Amino acid sequence: MIVKCKTVVKTKNNIKAKALVFKKSLSFMGEVDMMTGKIIAKGNEHEGENIAGKILIYPEAKGSSGGCLVLRSLASHNKKPSAIINIKSIDYNLVEGAILADIALLTKPDKDLMKIVKSGDILEINPNKGTVAVELKI
Repeated sequence: MIVKCKTVVKTKNNIKAKALVFKKSLSFMGEVDMMTGKIIAKGNEHEGENIAGKILIYPEAKGSSGGCLVLRSLASHNKKPSAIINIKSIDYNLVEGAILADIALLTKPDKDLMKIVKSGDILEINPNKGTVAVELKI
């Protein structure tokens, strides 16, 4: 299944990685360890998991001016996510962080990814075309 999104930040290469789907919004500042990529937010559904190399999908950005710093730090420690897909909206600080960290950032999919994709599913993103290929399990 192909899902079309609006690309906000492009990267040079296509991305193929596991999805990490969040029911609620995520703030990188204070909810993700900026050295390890581990989710440290108490009560988060993925508390203790690592975002490194994953495609993060969540409803919308929960902004913080420090989020861009966290993404840049994660990139410098090789712990950044492969891509981020926000369903509803984008925070400008997130855009800045994605640019600095070279992370594909997409938004507004034409199908409900929150219902289609489960954590652990393999996705392939072409950030230049704004497409997300979902490998459906039969």
